[in-house]
Amino acid sequence: MRLKITHTTTYTYDTPVEYALQQLRLIPKSGHGQGVISWSSSISGGTKQVVFDDLFANHTELVVVDPGATRIEIVSEGDVEIEDRHGVVGRHTGPAPLWLFRETTPLTAPGPGLRRLASGIRAAFDELGGVDPMHALSAEIAGTVAYETGRTDAGTGAEAALTAGHGVCQDHAHIMIAAARLLGYPARYVSGYLMMDGQVEQEASHAWAEVWTEPLGWIGFDVSNGISPDARYVRVATGRDYRDAAPIHGLRHGAGGENLHVALQVQQ
Repeated sequence: MRLKITHTTTYTYDTPVEYALQQLRLIPKSGHGQGVISWSSSISGGTKQVVFDDLFANHTELVVVDPGATRIEIVSEGDVEIEDRHGVVGRHTGPAPLWLFRETTPLTAPGPGLRRLASGIRAAFDELGGVDPMHALSAEIAGTVAYETGRTDAGTGAEAALTAGHGVCQDHAHIMIAAARLLGYPARYVSGYLMMDGQVEQEASHAWAEVWTEPLGWIGFDVSNGISPDARYVRVATGRDYRDAAPIHGLRHGAGGENLHVALQVQQ
């Protein structure tokens, strides 16, 4: 399936910017059943400084906001060909070692709730390491943490979302990653795009988890939708948690507030 994506991000500032830097991870990956046919980006109100692949093989761009600007608009768009591999990404590649994805991060730090969740999965299976326990874990999280917007934010950790019993795709991914690591599986966060049935216009990108299993390697789990990713999913960035794979992350010096607006189109 070939998907066309247009992702527009606009920041407006209350006062002219003294200095601001934006780190962009908006260019999809190629490989493992996914190929970028064409891709381009345009920036108004800022200047691209450097382009590189980071530790997790994410295509990364650094953009400096023009001094004195009160608005910056970033348009990232292109076409991607996707093969339905039923969530199987396969072998591990890239400079980050596999063991790194077993390490705890602040957003995936386990507490009592996550330990109980992992213990329940461990008790239900005679043997861990394969894919079946992870499908069971995904279903358990979906049944425990309701999808609900506006109740969590980018800084909400997995334990807090699990305890609250509600969250969005980011929270589901963090809970899946944290519990999988407790069970001995390497696990990572994926940010990307999802073509939604009957809906072209979207307000945000999507997120899911990937867990490394024997013998299949990396396999995706979208807890929020109860499936493994298919040909409607576009992988953009991966990392230990959201902070490693965030589409846009920035810093700014100076007074005044800022407003963010995202317009996203994903269509066949």
